[in-house]
Amino acid sequence: MPKMTKSQLLEAMATETGMSKKDVGNFMEKLANLALKEVKKNGEFVIPGLGKLVKINRAARMGRNPATGEQIQIKAKTVVKFRVAKAAKEAVL
Repeated sequence: MPKMTKSQLLEAMATETGMSKKDVGNFMEKLANLALKEVKKNGEFVIPGLGKLVKINRAARMGRNPATGEQIQIKAKTVVKFRVAKAAKEAVL
């Protein structure tokens, strides 16, 4: 079974909510922008029932170049991860 495309998602949400596809698209875009802004500012953004986006600081570490096998230093960096809510995990499993 193929995964749902963005167009299919917008169509399904429009049908469920009675909103137009354009309005649903604008809503989804604004939700994504708000989520990223909040993660950057506060370190996390919760989507009730699904999970939360969290900002994580990764420490510098030693890694290995898979092509040559030589050890390299990987710099510290900040990344965003999604932690799935317990209710979502249980609903899927």
